[in-house]
Amino acid sequence: MTPLPRDLPVGNEKFLIAFDRDYLIRDIYYPYVGDENHCVGHKFRVGVWINGTFSWIDSPDWEKRLLYVDDTLVTDVTLENRKLGVQIHFSDAVDFVIDAFLRKIEVKRTAQSDAEVRLFFHHDFHLYGNDIGDTAYFDPQLNVIIHYKDQRYFLIDGGADGNGGMDMFACGQKEMAGKEGTWRDAEDGMLSGNTISQGSVDSVIGVVFRMKGGESRTGYYYMLAGTDYDSVDKLQNLVRSRGVDRFIERTSNYWKLWCSKQHRHFSGLPDSLRKLYRRSLLAIATNIDHMGGIIAANDTDLLRFNRDTYSYVWPRDGGLVAYALDNAGYGYPASRFFEFCMRSISHSGYFLQKYNPNGSFASSWHPWVLNGRPSLPIQEDETAIVLWALWNHFDRYRDVEFIKPLYRPLIKNAADFISSYVDLETNLPLDSYDLWEERRGVFTFTTSACCAGLTAAAKFCESFGEESIAKRYSGVAEAMKQAMIRHLYSPSDGRFIRGLVLGENGKLVKDSSVDASLSGVFYFGVLSPDDPMVAGTMDAVHRKLWVPGRIGGIARYEGDAYQRADSNSNIPGNPWFICTLWLADWYTASAKSKEDLSRALELIKWASGNSMPSGILAEQIDPMSGSPLSVSPLTWSHAAFIDAVDRYLAKARELGVIT
Repeated sequence: MTPLPRDLPVGNEKFLIAFDRDYLIRDIYYPYVGDENHCVGHKFRVGVWINGTFSWIDSPDWEKRLLYVDDTLVTDVTLENRKLGVQIHFSDAVDFVIDAFLRKIEVKRTAQSDAEVRLFFHHDFHLYGNDIGDTAYFDPQLNVIIHYKDQRYFLIDGGADGNGGMDMFACGQKEMAGKEGTWRDAEDGMLSGNTISQGSVDSVIGVVFRMKGGESRTGYYYMLAGTDYDSVDKLQNLVRSRGVDRFIERTSNYWKLWCSKQHRHFSGLPDSLRKLYRRSLLAIATNIDHMGGIIAANDTDLLRFNRDTYSYVWPRDGGLVAYALDNAGYGYPASRFFEFCMRSISHSGYFLQKYNPNGSFASSWHPWVLNGRPSLPIQEDETAIVLWALWNHFDRYRDVEFIKPLYRPLIKNAADFISSYVDLETNLPLDSYDLWEERRGVFTFTTSACCAGLTAAAKFCESFGEESIAKRYSGVAEAMKQAMIRHLYSPSDGRFIRGLVLGENGKLVKDSSVDASLSGVFYFGVLSPDDPMVAGTMDAVHRKLWVPGRIGGIARYEGDAYQRADSNSNIPGNPWFICTLWLADWYTASAKSKEDLSRALELIKWASGNSMPSGILAEQIDPMSGSPLSVSPLTWSHAAFIDAVDRYLAKARELGVIT
């Protein structure tokens, strides 16, 4: 089954709409980004009827251009069907303040004959993530369709030429007793007008344009979200009184202002990289919940494979995203993430695998018992990375009032855990799961992150005058660093190994695999990028993990089978954006000349060249076709791109390549 990546997310931290590559709405989150998906991947179809001929827009007859207006979260989508003789332009936005999804529709009759053009908008809600007990009905007082269940209400309206009121509608049942859905009712160009349905329901509205040949007309559509009838009623009065255009325009202006609030100097960078940098900031913004959680990805296409999603807060991903946001000058969303972490961390000082947007512990596959013994189901790098990123935040902004309430419950709590969760014989961290969540053991990446996290905690303690505690954290970090060199560096291979993996007998055994995460030894500042041990490691990463062929890019590790797109044994795995950009970071960090720096720039360009036309980055891509794989947008991919560009620009100024 071909994946349908989410090309065009639009949202406001409470209300998120995500389209697939066919320009169909597939995910609707409200009132938490990453929680309560009200369509869980089901299609919200759009159909067009012209003079007796009907077509759904996901048919091959439609040519599509799916873009954004530059520096905004407003779409710039053009659909054309030459057989029907029609071109339709859509501008979509979720208002940056109110919970309103707004759509301006510009219809052009490209044929010279007159026509009646009927647009049909279908709604396949699964409120609260299921299809039990929903209601869809026509409200005669407001002349709208409303879907509701419990405390979730969605009001839908549309019309031609800015006039209020849809031209036709139908409510019906779906996915039961052999019923496909009310969308079938639209295919003859008419709707039944059925006013209410309960249970597993859907609805369709129709908007009619009577057009002369070559004529253009404008219409609108909107979907309003609320927790009760009164809330959507008030929003509807607001939208009708002010008009859809005004809300789209103000949202466009807001995001342009947001993108330009930090005056970045992109001297010497191609315009494509500048655009993707700003698009990455905006893509991240769509995946941040108003409670501070940074969601990994809000693409439910993955449900087809494992019945779960990426719509969770991984402290690791969130910490790395917050780090990139801070360095880009967006400290406010980063600060809210750290407050989220303070509320979520365990009393014992560690983070579990992942969290829901409300801070509760999310689904997990890490067991609490291994080999008959209790086992802490953690990835210790997650706890450490939050500390490392938090020090970067404080060092940049020096906001003592912000840090004060986080100092004991988050910083010291986490550092005490990391400094105690140590093997007293080796001075390495005790075993936990790796960052890829696939194996348990003691890993170079985890150890590097723990060294960085403890170093950050020591700096906090020095700042707060607790010198003795600072020395204790620093001492553990230094001992851990030396243990990493002693136990995880292979002199015979001239590089670090992935780690020591927990075997079936409970013993740790050497895992010498080349893994892109070995970049952690320089990325977290544990060893200098010029250190021969680092250079040998990164050279092995490039040699062993570069994907051969025209696509290129760096795979996660040798023999990576996750979402494997090709069985060719010469291909180590699918190329990942974050892994390729880590290599770019090392070329940047170790560069001594413009020529050295050019190797980093080529990898940054690789990331840009493999983005979707809209500027969205997936998790990974097909090694043969370059098509996006797994989820999109992946917040971490966009953060890695921002970070790589910022590191490159800083080094280019240091070397005098740019001024």
